[in-house]
Amino acid sequence: MFCRFISRQRWISLSPVTSRAHGGGCGDQGGTLFALSSAQGRSGVAVIRVSGPQAGDTLRGLTGSFELPPARSARLRRLRDPASGETLDRGLVLWFPGPHSFTGEDSCEFHVHGGSAVICGVLEALGSLPGLRPAEPGAFARRAFFHGKLELTAIEGLGDLVQAETAAQRRQALRQLDGELGKLYNAWRERLAKCLAHVEAYIDFNEDDNIEDNVLDEVAMELAALRLEIEAHLEDGWRGERLRSGLDVVIAGATNAGKSSLLNALCKRPVAIVTPIAGTTRDVLETTLDLSGFPVMLSDTAGLRASLDPVEREGVRRALQRLNRADVVVVVVDVMEVDMEHPVAALQNYVKKVLQDKWEEEEEEQQEEGKECTDHYWTSSTTVQAVWQTTKGQPRLEKELCPPQDREVLLVLNKVDLLDSFQVENLRNKLDSTLPETSFISCKTGDSLDTFVSALKVKIETMCGDPLTHNPSLTQARHRTHLVHCLVAIKRYQERCGRLDGQLDLDSDRRPSTARDAEPDLAIEASKLRGAMHQLGHITGHVTPTEVLDIIFRDFCIGK
Repeated sequence: MFCRFISRQRWISLSPVTSRAHGGGCGDQGGTLFALSSAQGRSGVAVIRVSGPQAGDTLRGLTGSFELPPARSARLRRLRDPASGETLDRGLVLWFPGPHSFTGEDSCEFHVHGGSAVICGVLEALGSLPGLRPAEPGAFARRAFFHGKLELTAIEGLGDLVQAETAAQRRQALRQLDGELGKLYNAWRERLAKCLAHVEAYIDFNEDDNIEDNVLDEVAMELAALRLEIEAHLEDGWRGERLRSGLDVVIAGATNAGKSSLLNALCKRPVAIVTPIAGTTRDVLETTLDLSGFPVMLSDTAGLRASLDPVEREGVRRALQRLNRADVVVVVVDVMEVDMEHPVAALQNYVKKVLQDKWEEEEEEQQEEGKECTDHYWTSSTTVQAVWQTTKGQPRLEKELCPPQDREVLLVLNKVDLLDSFQVENLRNKLDSTLPETSFISCKTGDSLDTFVSALKVKIETMCGDPLTHNPSLTQARHRTHLVHCLVAIKRYQERCGRLDGQLDLDSDRRPSTARDAEPDLAIEASKLRGAMHQLGHITGHVTPTEVLDIIFRDFCIGK
């Protein structure tokens, strides 16, 4: 491993072989670290980890035994304070000689009783030993990285595994921890390295006729194929990121439509206050759900309507703000307010109004008139009426409903218990495929609530995908950034050295008419391929600024 400074930023170039020869690596103070690796608080068993050159002496000091236990075998020992000889606990000890340990260096673990007095006693005894110091968050994982035990994407998978709250998150994190994402990026990096080697060989040996004439054609075809693979990887609908962080599902609609009742029904507990008074919810209420193993952040929002009340206006502003960042919008409608004669056009207009933030326009209109908005939100609103036209006496939308990109919509018609079965069926038959997927429910009776939940689960599963199928998904924003930069570098090489379909025009006799059409300097263009390799190296940790490493490992808990 070697360190060098570029533009005041320290960069580390690592290889899996040479990195094993060093201790903590750049950014690590070295020495022997110790920390509580299990969760804080009382528990049946607590695990305290020690890693570093003095791990063996530490184990001998606390057990009072000169002989170390067999490697990777648990032994019951009495633990004593090395200074006073006082017994601290009786627990299991394990010895992991390097490099066959998590960190790649000598390590040991103490499995003690999980009471706070026992944990504090052992930690204080370790802290009194010379050469030992408490570990910072992610310090053990950082050493595993610098010793070549795990590459950077696997380290991130480990962090995601620790934070996983649902089965799907666990599956995705385990797949990344197993190195599948790193193997994919390393394979791309190796292919780029081969292309770069061929270009440089062409530069060095072409004049001596010691290289095949079609070598640049092969490079062009390989880059075209690689570009398609990277583009397909980027066009994944943000599945990995959504699964990692959870999908934002926002419940929106008019006042008293039943939004808070739906939130309570989904959570099966009274999260939100429900009253007959319009505008009870004034702020965004959030709660997390596990829907079939997929993480969801469910948000209830203030009822959307024009108002002169400054508190309610702030609630509507926050609701619209949350709508703009939603992955799925659940538009809740009071079925009794629907225009039964022309339900499709009415519902289309209302959904469009919710998604396109038309409420501020109504507020301005009402402020000019100096009155509160009391109109029904279906057919009396001037904002909604403005987009209606008439075709053979039937109202319709001027433009087809087009939700913002990547934002899914579900429509919920609530309070169907107030209609008889004939009315419900008649309304259902009038709806068509131009509307978002629609569910008829009653939050009061629970009627058909399971149908809506099933529709929501299908939508979420589609957006997140199955983490166990196909290539592993992108999980970090930094991965996407570096892949985009890698793709840009490949495109720039293609633009100068060949057409984007992977074929070079090497036999053309035409004279260049512009500077851009001039014969490319392959030595300069080869640097673009080197830059593309550099971007992939950023992802896997082959070339990574220490500031990025600090951010990644900072998100780990102490003791990992």
